[in-house]
Amino acid sequence: MTPKPVKRSTKRTGKPHVLVMFTGGTISMKIDPLTAAAIPALSGRDIVSQVPGLRRAARLTLEDYAQLPGPHVTPRWMWGLKQRIEAHLADPRIDGVVVTHGTDTIEETAFLVDLTTETSKPVVFCGAMRTLGEPGSDGPSNLLIAVQTAANRDARGHGVLIAVGEEILAASEAVKTHTQSLGAFKSGIGPLAILDRNGVRFVRGAVRRRFVKTGSIDPRVDLHVMATGSDDALLRASLARGARGLVIEGTGAGNVPPLAVPAIHDAIKSGVPVVITSRCGTGSVAPLYGYDGGGAQLQKMGCVLGGDLVGQKARILLMVALAAGVSDLALKALFEAS
Repeated sequence: MTPKPVKRSTKRTGKPHVLVMFTGGTISMKIDPLTAAAIPALSGRDIVSQVPGLRRAARLTLEDYAQLPGPHVTPRWMWGLKQRIEAHLADPRIDGVVVTHGTDTIEETAFLVDLTTETSKPVVFCGAMRTLGEPGSDGPSNLLIAVQTAANRDARGHGVLIAVGEEILAASEAVKTHTQSLGAFKSGIGPLAILDRNGVRFVRGAVRRRFVKTGSIDPRVDLHVMATGSDDALLRASLARGARGLVIEGTGAGNVPPLAVPAIHDAIKSGVPVVITSRCGTGSVAPLYGYDGGGAQLQKMGCVLGGDLVGQKARILLMVALAAGVSDLALKALFEAS
């Protein structure tokens, strides 16, 4: 879908100028009466018309960029969106950018933009867990909070943010932890800012950010989850189809069944980096166990321990690192940064 041309006024007003990009997701859907299921249907103007007070928060420019459900997003599409965001940030008339996005994959896209974009201007992602027509629809409030945040000078220098459920989370920390709850997104450290009666209030300092300078992304990274008795068949299938990197969600603090170890060894020997994360969702991986498949053995073998990154974010980081051609030592440092 080709984005519609953006019309901007050159006249400055007292309000911050926020550009809102609509890319799809539940926030842009309505219930189809024929299927009783949500489908993409709403334009940016349709959504904004349902948010009282939005235009009081900032001077707005709207761009209908796409209408993609979250699961339809691909790494290459994410990279194109990132480039479009950068183009808007380069415009001196724009004070901040808001991006609506499907919540199924919002944490991955926001993390990619955070990893690869140098700017002090606020970039705030938001979405919805319920469509506009459903009881308790959260899209309008999330969009309002996102615009208020992007218009807030205190948001500068905090990296890419995600505004959900009256909280503003760092894109590097936010994880979707529930399938349907309005409070689906959490950070293990807590929100950077909250919404109270006085507006958006920052309660934490800026997080330490990773940055990777690259002009592209390499999508050839596969993510695998370990379970009892998992062998190396799927790992070998990834290698056979040309994977340039593997991310493995191990058990506990980063361990794998012994049957998975041979393919991991072969991958590292052939120059394919292997990053170990945990399927637990919270906490850091660590080289605690020296048995066959334990984290200590995997690290000694040459695996990179993924710190506290969940698997889907470790995959994004490895994609941009491979595209940037970082060394083995630099790759290890990237994943250890927190």
